[in-house]
Amino acid sequence: MKPAPHVELKPNQRGVFVRFLDIIEKYGNKLPDPIMLFVIMAVLILICSAIFSALGTSAVHPGTGEEIGVVNLLNGEGFILILTELVNNFTSFPPLGLVLVVMLGVGVAESTGLLSALMKTTILNAPRKLILPTIVLVAMLGNAAADAAMVVLPPIVAMIFIALGRHPLAGLAAAYASVAGGFSANLILSMLDPLVAGFTQTGAQMIDPDYVANPAMNYYFLVASCLVLVPVAVWVTTKIVEPRLGTYTGEVEEITGVTKEEKKGLRWAGISVVILAVVFLFLTVPEQALLRDPETGSLTVSPFMTGIVPIMMVFFLVPALVYGFVAKVFTSSKDVADHLAKSMSNMGTYIVIAFVAAQMIAFFNWSQLGPIVAIKGANFLQTIGFTGLPLLLGFIVIAALINLMVASASAKWAILAPVFVPMFMLLEYSPAFTQAAYRVGDSITNPITPMLPYFAIALTFAKKYDPKIGIGTFMSSLLPYSIAFAVIWIILFTVWYLLGLPLGPGEYIHLHT
Repeated sequence: MKPAPHVELKPNQRGVFVRFLDIIEKYGNKLPDPIMLFVIMAVLILICSAIFSALGTSAVHPGTGEEIGVVNLLNGEGFILILTELVNNFTSFPPLGLVLVVMLGVGVAESTGLLSALMKTTILNAPRKLILPTIVLVAMLGNAAADAAMVVLPPIVAMIFIALGRHPLAGLAAAYASVAGGFSANLILSMLDPLVAGFTQTGAQMIDPDYVANPAMNYYFLVASCLVLVPVAVWVTTKIVEPRLGTYTGEVEEITGVTKEEKKGLRWAGISVVILAVVFLFLTVPEQALLRDPETGSLTVSPFMTGIVPIMMVFFLVPALVYGFVAKVFTSSKDVADHLAKSMSNMGTYIVIAFVAAQMIAFFNWSQLGPIVAIKGANFLQTIGFTGLPLLLGFIVIAALINLMVASASAKWAILAPVFVPMFMLLEYSPAFTQAAYRVGDSITNPITPMLPYFAIALTFAKKYDPKIGIGTFMSSLLPYSIAFAVIWIILFTVWYLLGLPLGPGEYIHLHT
């Protein structure tokens, strides 16, 4: 198979924006190794907790009326808290179990050759122009699986790119940015929709006690966002990210044809996937199915969505085992054990990063610095005197900036919803419109915030292809997506506002439309 045609930017072709990214890369790479960077950030958080606690810095929670003060973590109580919770911080770190469980399945699928054989017979034989748009679309649809898509897709897409003769880091960046940056763009509802709708309802009921939030209140806007952002992500990848990275000079496995054993293995692996799909359809589709919510019958908030990570592992692991035995990769149970161990052998660096990142995020949460910054940012926006569209766009910017420090979408909205939902309702804007503005701001900076634990995971995957890669290089590959998504989303949001389009079923921009 011939490598993909590649255009590398010459020095005289590097425009202002590319030179800006070069600066980001240059100075970003001067930062310490990610492990040490998280250590330094953790220390700085401890110091800031002591300083701002001594200054009496505080804020009033808009939802509860409770005054929140900065908690000093450099006193006796803080020391005991750090000492006694250090292990728990690590073991309860959400991405830790998620990554290891999913990679148990993905790793075996990779080591047995299942993914390679699958790519050779499907993706690599598809029209080249459709491969990247399909990848981006799948990544955005992967938001329905919540954070799991950020773990599964980047390494797989990197493998696809390297098989296509393209730079694997470009594929990894495209997949990660599409999942993270497109977190509020989808063709289907995800578990995040009812989650944020609950906080929206609480805020709206301060003005209208009878208001009931519809989880699909932003559905039309989410669909439009997905359809618009897919070509944008493709353009950023092919026109900015890949040319900057240049030609990949690492090891490239020569692509050979699929053997008879591999074809037979793929056939039986496919049969196993169909059987699994039938089983899970039986467990989810009927009204009283086992994996639906026992009280409401909902599938969006249900054991199925809560258990999506082990389900994904099963959908990778079972076909991989079937493929391994049929294609004669496995000859005994010992081979299975060896491949299971191999799937975990490359996760050492990530486990260390997860340990220090877990401590840093725990320190930040304990210090209460995040909520106080969010509340003060909201108060600032209320006092600057903006009205109409500028006020809404200012809210998007504030949400995007806060996201750099507080990555949890639900945690931020729990703080911001009681402020902005009633405030905008008094200005005749619907809660659905305020929520849409928040979700845009929350998504824009997702690819570049180090407070999102999956940033460290993606960087760990990147080191497989470039052991010397620094945060600057990785960040400069993700920043174009954040900027492009921000521009397009603000344009889309403005068009929606000016045309007064419906946001979802029965939901409009203004309250009394």
